[in-house]
Amino acid sequence: MHTYLQTARVTLRRFAADDADLLIELDSDPAVMRFLSGGAPTDPDEIRDVVLPSILAGYDRWHGERGLFAAYENAGGAFIGWFCLRPERDGPVDEVELGYRLRRAAWGHGYATEVASALVEKAFTELDVRVVWGATMAVNHASQHVMEKVGMTVTRTLETPEDMLGVERSDLGGFQYEITREQWARRTAEAGSSSVPRSVSP
Repeated sequence: MHTYLQTARVTLRRFAADDADLLIELDSDPAVMRFLSGGAPTDPDEIRDVVLPSILAGYDRWHGERGLFAAYENAGGAFIGWFCLRPERDGPVDEVELGYRLRRAAWGHGYATEVASALVEKAFTELDVRVVWGATMAVNHASQHVMEKVGMTVTRTLETPEDMLGVERSDLGGFQYEITREQWARRTAEAGSSSVPRSVSP
């Protein structure tokens, strides 16, 4: 099976044509869908007929370098959700969205930050990406925290899409976060220099 990315605890692989049940189960949890649909599950037929075929087509469109990938725990191999690193459908390939959706059992373990950080690094060091961006609702503080931990900052506010108006506090809108290749390089260099012991005069 094609491995897209591997961190200390998580491996990302391409979805396969027979993986619809993984996505259906993920989207059936009201807690997972809380900030996406107000808790309503995604229709299984939509996943089989639209969502999964679109994911698979993305691997061909972006030559396997970008897309939405299934996430598995290295210890035990459990499916924990997905992460994406992909352009908008008709957008420039050097501007990619970072996103994720995790099963409730995978929450609170730091997986989102661990994998998101590795994806940002991959984007800027291997894929010639110029900007990584992500969008989240104003009430989704956990998602905001992840983006901030990987160095992304708010660049603009967003109106709530019509299909998300049923989400709690949708009137607050959302935020778009971004980090550029230059910002990431500077942040990485600063983090490296701060880890070097400073000489101390006697």
